[in-house]
Amino acid sequence: MSSDAEMAIFGAAAPYLRKSEKERIEAQNKPFDAKTSVFVVHAKESFVKGTIQSRESGKVTVKTEKGETLTVKDDQIFSMNPPKYDKIEDMAMMTHLHEPAVLYNLKERYAAWMIY
Repeated sequence: MSSDAEMAIFGAAAPYLRKSEKERIEAQNKPFDAKTSVFVVHAKESFVKGTIQSRESGKVTVKTEKGETLTVKDDQIFSMNPPKYDKIEDMAMMTHLHEPAVLYNLKERYAAWMIY
């Protein structure tokens, strides 16, 4: 990834292209458990973030960010990327490249006005 100094050539557009170096370092230091952090299929919102609570006989119980507890089939959960990939401009670099990861990344980028 480029440093903030290299991004200076883009001038005022730089914040719309990539997170600052400070934000990238903060993201890398967020607590994250790759084994339990997942996206889960949700009836109203397509996919939501959650944490695996238990697994048994093809069913997974997930507690969502919103406090809901969902029990779904094993194929309805998707691994989450580490926070260092949040708002990444080149999604091909993600560890897990699937529909919920791409949609989440796009949502986060647009919410931060990083639309290019």
